[in-house]
Amino acid sequence: MTVLVRSGVGPLCAVARAAIPSIWRGKYFSSGNEPAENNPVTPMLRHLMYKIKSTGPITVAEYMKEVLTNPAKGYYVYRDMLGKQGDFITSPEISQIFGELLGIWFISEWMATGKSTAFQLVELGPGRGTLVGDILRVFTQLGSVLKNCDISVHLVEKTPQGWREVFIDIDPQVSDKLRFVLAPSATPAEAFIQHDETRDHVEVCPDAGVIIEELSQRIALTGGAALVADYGHDGTKTDTFRGFCGHKLHDVLIAPGTADLTADVDFSYLRRMAQGKVASLGPIKQHTFLKNMGIDVRLKVLLDKSNEPSVRQQLLQGYDMLMNPKKMGERFNFFALLPHERLEGGRHQRNARQSKPFASLVAGFSELAWQ
Repeated sequence: MTVLVRSGVGPLCAVARAAIPSIWRGKYFSSGNEPAENNPVTPMLRHLMYKIKSTGPITVAEYMKEVLTNPAKGYYVYRDMLGKQGDFITSPEISQIFGELLGIWFISEWMATGKSTAFQLVELGPGRGTLVGDILRVFTQLGSVLKNCDISVHLVEKTPQGWREVFIDIDPQVSDKLRFVLAPSATPAEAFIQHDETRDHVEVCPDAGVIIEELSQRIALTGGAALVADYGHDGTKTDTFRGFCGHKLHDVLIAPGTADLTADVDFSYLRRMAQGKVASLGPIKQHTFLKNMGIDVRLKVLLDKSNEPSVRQQLLQGYDMLMNPKKMGERFNFFALLPHERLEGGRHQRNARQSKPFASLVAGFSELAWQ
């Protein structure tokens, strides 16, 4: 059984070059009129300037990969970005309950699919291993296979000339500054735009499609499940590309290499890329998933076991951060890929009065689960 855990550090997902000026309208970052003192020349900025001067404007996806994972200057390579002293925090870092409930989800799926002796737990997503550590506490007898996954997005905007990809170029008026430009002609990223797309700005992620296709094929052939937990939407949002520094929104083109870059997961795209090979559930809001998994029961158990006021306060604060709709409760979503037979009753379980198999409940995605 193969299980995928997608942690909420970065979204699931970079090729072409050109240069037509464009004023970017993204709501998560500024228009590019910041004073010079707010735009320090970082080592990553110098690297990107040399790269662009040598080869021309780069895609947003290439920009994200360089800024985040460059072996010498990448943000993820040399910065401790998680926690209060970092730039952002993820659900597993907030409370042990998050990982524990995901561990229960995996056990539920393992039991529902026959308790296979071949079991792989694969976490795709950068981090400290906190999530998988909490999960393994729930089932210490099972081994794990850990991998990292960093994915970037392409930005595509509708223009009078048709869809055009957004690139990053050097500002000709300020030598140490970057700007957004539009490609003068079609690029490969535009092939991922749906023919009936009504939005005027779309973020596409080919790499995520490749991962989902491979997972779907593997699950369809050998069983298993994939669970994706991240902030995202169901094909409704437009501008989500943004930066975080010190737990605050940060202009994505300012001081590259000093802030995290991210974009929301488009779950409707993941569903399409599964191509019907497997069944999909969700996305559903984090507070709904965790409540269905029994977070209230687990919180009560931990509170009853603790006599330390500071520990109890930490547990309650973590619960509020995970569940409050104004915090992470509605910003994060859960999405699952399962074999079709998993939702069709598994081993041909049939009601004597029905010709069709029962629909099996999946933990977390039903209000009846784990109550």
